[in-house]
Amino acid sequence: MKIGNIEIKNHTCLAPMAGVADRAMREICIKYGAGYCVGELTSAKGVSRGDKKSQQLLFCSDKERPFASQLFGNDPVSMGEAAKRAAELCPDFIDINMGCPAPKVAGHGGGSALMKDICLAGKIIEAVVKSVDIPVTVKMRTGWDKENLNAPDLAKIAEECGAAAVTVHGRTRQQMYAPPVDIKTIKAVKEAVKIPVIANGDITDFASAKRMKEETGCDYLAVGRGAMGNPFVFAEINAGFENKEIPVFTLEQRLNALREQVKLMVLYKGEHTAMLESRKHTSWYIKGIRGAAAMRRMCGEISSMSDIERIIEKALETERAL
Repeated sequence: MKIGNIEIKNHTCLAPMAGVADRAMREICIKYGAGYCVGELTSAKGVSRGDKKSQQLLFCSDKERPFASQLFGNDPVSMGEAAKRAAELCPDFIDINMGCPAPKVAGHGGGSALMKDICLAGKIIEAVVKSVDIPVTVKMRTGWDKENLNAPDLAKIAEECGAAAVTVHGRTRQQMYAPPVDIKTIKAVKEAVKIPVIANGDITDFASAKRMKEETGCDYLAVGRGAMGNPFVFAEINAGFENKEIPVFTLEQRLNALREQVKLMVLYKGEHTAMLESRKHTSWYIKGIRGAAAMRRMCGEISSMSDIERIIEKALETERAL
């Protein structure tokens, strides 16, 4: 698949997840086979004002490419200006968020709220496309609510305004993340446009990835929550689509990836912030293993790398005792 002039390899990308898919996680997911990754949600107004935190969210390293900077906002002028500034940091493309359901985003007219005003959404897409000379993509949901499943209409507008691809999360804003994904609407989007369509939602392994691709006809897949504590999902899905034996990762390999990810977090964010944020990542990595409930309590007390090592050793000891 190509996004504009950028060749995208493999079969799945890491979807954007604010407060989760940070630089460390993105690098780990690329290592295990993600075809590209999308940065954390970044406010166009913050970028336009030169906000330091916003600038940090837009940064990407060579280890996480191909990379898309993701912007949100509800004003075409500020979105265009923010896209120019984001492009100065040399992402491979720009992604416009029109799917975030969070009240602090949608409640202020950004993210999925733009699905209630696709005319304004079109003006934003056009402004961003005209502001940069790299490909622009659009992330959306199936609609604002079940009475307004207008993703196919928004996708057509995006294509007309020059977007290089669209990503569709198969739920409405009102559904958030709870019910099964809406395969029918994703398929309708694919049938409505000629640009690539990336399907997102409930992709956790090769079986779910295969089903999504077969039932929607989508060009590519985006994995979000399925990659939390499980960067190996990309290697597993890639192998499945390439008719290779699906790799099985040992507990030790999985915990080594946790260790590597946390060390990167420390390097990029400093120990204090990294340790606080590592609590959730560690709990995701140990999910499903024997004794996980007791170790989750340990996760809530992580304050140093030695705490991570204790949890890793506890998990390995539990496995050896079986």
